[in-house]
Amino acid sequence: MTTSTTETLLPPTEKYTILGWIKRNLFNSIGDSILTIVAFLLTFVLLKSTLSWAFQEAEWTVIVDNLKLFMVGRYPAEELWRVWAVLYLLAGVIGFLWGAWVKGNERVGYVLIGMPIFLALLPFTMEVRLLILAVDLIGFLGVILGRRDNESFKKWSIIALLLYFPIGIMIIGGIGEGGLLPRVKPDLWGGLMLTILLAVIGIIFSFPIGVGLALGRQSDLPIITWFSVGFIELVRGVPLITILFMMDLMLPLFLPATIRIDSVMRAFVAITLFSAAYMAENVRGGLQSIPKGQYEAAHALGLSSFAAMAFIILPQALKAVIPILVSQFIGLLKDTTLVMILSLFDVLGIGKSVLGNPDYVGTSKEVYVFIAALFWVLSYGLSYASQRLETSLGVGER
Repeated sequence: MTTSTTETLLPPTEKYTILGWIKRNLFNSIGDSILTIVAFLLTFVLLKSTLSWAFQEAEWTVIVDNLKLFMVGRYPAEELWRVWAVLYLLAGVIGFLWGAWVKGNERVGYVLIGMPIFLALLPFTMEVRLLILAVDLIGFLGVILGRRDNESFKKWSIIALLLYFPIGIMIIGGIGEGGLLPRVKPDLWGGLMLTILLAVIGIIFSFPIGVGLALGRQSDLPIITWFSVGFIELVRGVPLITILFMMDLMLPLFLPATIRIDSVMRAFVAITLFSAAYMAENVRGGLQSIPKGQYEAAHALGLSSFAAMAFIILPQALKAVIPILVSQFIGLLKDTTLVMILSLFDVLGIGKSVLGNPDYVGTSKEVYVFIAALFWVLSYGLSYASQRLETSLGVGER
């Protein structure tokens, strides 16, 4: 006959309760208690005044009346369905990519499910709310599809992301003078759409150029090394606004009179070249962090120099510099506001033009708060996505 004994558990102590956490982290000493109280009072005062202004004093009609300008600039109203189509594709691709690569994170699902409640608080028309809700729904379906137990989805999600950008540019810009997708001149692009396009294209094209320059700087061929070093040091030695001025004023002097490059394309080239120079130095730092033994092990396995760099060294180097690369991407996103000197109306340029309207005199706070909120959402989204990617790849872990 066996007898069962039950283990006597000690009652929970304050150490594992909410009060215990507050005591340890906020009121652990007299100094901590004073700092906590002062911080709480300052936060309360600032938050109270901010919310009072936002909900009682602010004139948000300037945003509602000019929402199309802030989003797409002077893009033709009859072609706005193309912008929505690109957003729907983006939501599906990002959702599918997130579901395939990031497992076990329910926070994104909560955000997508709570989006309708958030939209109900914004001063949008019912039509716009439904269109945005459709974006949310497509993204949610993409996440569900990507989380299916299929390893090939990771590969297909990367392919979908790479194909999205040329397809999206083709839909927005058009492919001819007539038909379903008539050409829309880049000079009509503007607002948040132009800001995102400039940042995304700059990131996409500067990445391979930067990697090539970083490898070229370590090349054994002097001419390649000199060219890479000269380009990197020259571009990094001047501010972005200088390169934009050169593209705007000096580039036409070196081209035949019959060739004219529009302002948007010149901005794309300037931003890409500027970002590539900084990208090269970041990647070079990652390459220098790889131990020499990795090179020796790759050659011991019989791999060629190209195969060793492509499959052994470069993946480790890029993995190590993910945080600094994302910081550069966020900085590039904010630097796109400098394209105003090329007479392009990005979201900040649209804000300044709206404030020039006599009907909206005295609404500068509302306009700049709205623009700041847009940039914060985009920057935080990039930062959060990079943190999840670092966790998935085990960056910083031994």
